[in-house]
Amino acid sequence: MTSHQAPITAPIPAPLPTRTRIGAVVGLLFLSPICAEYLIGYDQIISDPLDMLTGLLVLGPLYGTVAVLIREVARRTGRGWPTMMLLSAAFGLIQAGVIDQSLFNPDFVDEASWDDDRLPTFVAGLGVSVKHVVGFVGGHVIWSFCAPIGVVESCVPRIADRPWLGRVGITVMIVLYGLGALVIFKEHSKQFLATPAQFGTVGLFALGLAVAAFAIPRRFPRRGADGRGGEGRDEGSRGSGGRVPPSWAVGCGAVVLMGAHQLSSPGWGGVALNVAALTLAGGALLWWSGRPDWGPVHVLAVCGAALVVNAALSFVVEPLGDTSPVVKYGANAVLMIVVLLLLGWARRRLRHIIVRPLEGAHLS
Repeated sequence: MTSHQAPITAPIPAPLPTRTRIGAVVGLLFLSPICAEYLIGYDQIISDPLDMLTGLLVLGPLYGTVAVLIREVARRTGRGWPTMMLLSAAFGLIQAGVIDQSLFNPDFVDEASWDDDRLPTFVAGLGVSVKHVVGFVGGHVIWSFCAPIGVVESCVPRIADRPWLGRVGITVMIVLYGLGALVIFKEHSKQFLATPAQFGTVGLFALGLAVAAFAIPRRFPRRGADGRGGEGRDEGSRGSGGRVPPSWAVGCGAVVLMGAHQLSSPGWGGVALNVAALTLAGGALLWWSGRPDWGPVHVLAVCGAALVVNAALSFVVEPLGDTSPVVKYGANAVLMIVVLLLLGWARRRLRHIIVRPLEGAHLS
């Protein structure tokens, strides 16, 4: 007597509500430039709220579209944070080395503080300041792209690991990015233009980072003791057991290391501290995120810590140019309140959600 069983098929992910997807995309489109340019309050625009709002019309396409595209590519190909971090570094290099050319322009900012920050680690043969390379690229990875992605995904945990855009949406993001990049490039090329060798070097390094982003093995999500999946384990690896620190400890550690990154001195000692802080943070995240007890609350703790660090530092940062102290501190306070409310709401969204690995959700 034989028995016949129906073949077991992977569950088909439920369609994503359009309003939820578009809301998440719009949120990331605007949170990215706010974190990149406004949160730390380094520019005199912080004292002009109207200019800040209109500035998003250019900064949204320049930063937000990249964050959306990085996330979309990673989720569609079944990859996670290592890929997103490497792609963020590639786009960060392009932003600082090609689009606004701040890596190479000695007069990018007409302030004495620019040279004070740049010259101690300036390498004449390369035409760049090592502190600027580490600071600009690291800043783009953390605040322009990865932290906004993590916070927005925490706000929509049920669709955090699924694509949000179709072909039309992706095309729109690419076109908007091209337009935004062109506007900024033309504006900054009026007085300075990097050499072909400098452009070519940046392009090669960015290409190498992009290739590395897709050369690393995919990571399969695993479910932890609380039912929430961690970042997962690499293909073909045996994985690692063990628990991870509580999310509050992860957040506190992130605050310390990101604070060290932001407050490092201009000299070579500061660069060494900066690199050590970023290396320790990246290594710890890669180590713990592969464990099954690593979950969405840990991701929110790290990404939320990044927002809190810059929002807090904005109160002691002296903006470039002339600013009104009343308006400046008022804007700093408003942004800090918005950050805390956003993180509180994201944490509430995660509280009763069990994120289950979605078979096939990364391929569409």
